[in-house]
Amino acid sequence: MEAVVEATELRKSYGETTALSGASLSVDRGEVFALIGPNGAGKTTLVRALTGTTEPDAGSARVFGEPPTAVDRDRLGVLPQDFAPPDRLTAHELIDYYAGLYDDARGPDEVLSDVGLVDAGDTWYENLSGGQQRRVCVGSTLVNDPDVLFLDEPTTGIDPAGRRTVWRLIEDLAAGGTTVVLTTHDMAEAERLADRVGLLADGSLIAQGSPDELVAEHGGGSRVLVETDADPEAFADLEYPVERASRVSSRGRGGGTPAGVVVRDVTPVEIGTIVDYLEDRGLEYTGLTWAEPDLEDVYLALADETERERTQREPIDSPTETDAATPGETA
Repeated sequence: MEAVVEATELRKSYGETTALSGASLSVDRGEVFALIGPNGAGKTTLVRALTGTTEPDAGSARVFGEPPTAVDRDRLGVLPQDFAPPDRLTAHELIDYYAGLYDDARGPDEVLSDVGLVDAGDTWYENLSGGQQRRVCVGSTLVNDPDVLFLDEPTTGIDPAGRRTVWRLIEDLAAGGTTVVLTTHDMAEAERLADRVGLLADGSLIAQGSPDELVAEHGGGSRVLVETDADPEAFADLEYPVERASRVSSRGRGGGTPAGVVVRDVTPVEIGTIVDYLEDRGLEYTGLTWAEPDLEDVYLALADETERERTQREPIDSPTETDAATPGETA
């Protein structure tokens, strides 16, 4: 199958800052490909190169086998991260305006229905909530019924109900054959929507695969988070690997601060062993949480590995230029 979207060794620098350092990917028809990575990793620059709004210094980008600038605009939908339409137009007027840019466009009412904003059609854009504004922006990319959709952080600022509306919309589009390339910081979003995920770090894609493949290869084993003030040394006799918790999963109650210890490689039926160990030794704890590895674990593991490798490559007194976001790169 010929790729619909393809990047080959794309490179792009802004002055001394490297945004892309040989990024390559291939996306098939009807596939949802999610780009994840830390701020300044190059996600927005890569999307711009794929849509023809940024000229790479080296390498090539192809959409339907052509340079992005040569593709019929009717076949593409692009949502930039910093899209800001006129404030004093209603949601209906905005969709109608963008529909007027194409010869054969969808009606505003149909598009507003897709993004769950039928009742807000007569509201000025400036009076919509931030999440509603973002959904109008998503809708503006759908007026031409594109074959390829590029979405840069599509659900930023959208409430959970609105986010689910956009997710279902993207799933329906992909099921109908639309190819979708999106960037996101939301690992749950990537896990739900993406057929494949690419982790971008330091301007290159360091891992690609389905969420399940990436989790199996890089996520590690299941684990139990023990919320306790006890040190890992108190678990020296436990038969499982134990380490201090450096974070609490976004699904937990914490805010990313130390919360106890993590006991790794524990199956659900072995949780009782952990409980018995705690009680036999009088170790106080406020909670136990068992979890399987997920895409967030993959993200953190690979990002940490990349950071360690970069630190080893750089002289101690050398500044880290790629820590800063590139111009226009906030993703």
